[in-house]
Amino acid sequence: MLPFECIVEGPPVSLQTKRRGRLQAWKQKIAHAARQVVAEGQPHSEQVIFRVTYYYDGASPDVDNIIKPIQDALVGIVYEDDDQVQETSARKRDLDGAYRIRGASPLVVQGFLNGVNFLHIKVDSYNPTPILD
Repeated sequence: MLPFECIVEGPPVSLQTKRRGRLQAWKQKIAHAARQVVAEGQPHSEQVIFRVTYYYDGASPDVDNIIKPIQDALVGIVYEDDDQVQETSARKRDLDGAYRIRGASPLVVQGFLNGVNFLHIKVDSYNPTPILD
């Protein structure tokens, strides 16, 4: 099942939002997108790496505040529990930026073609190295 990858049109909802209903709706949107990609079966049970990139136009929330709701929404679908996440990478990129496209995921290309804010979410197996940095 891994690597898992999907795009979700956004904007994302920050963990800091006071509008809890909006946060729950956002998590449901993430979960729905994940279910469209994941075949029926058991969620991954080993340690994982989580990556998210938010491609935005205009204002955007703090990148660190968008991580937790997305990780929570993937529980029971992509992985059993979000405590399996051993590494997290989050970044945001302006849709109007100049990008060199080489080896890009077809999903990222599709996101750009859609022309609206979107998130690219990727979960992969964690393979630790014995080197501490």
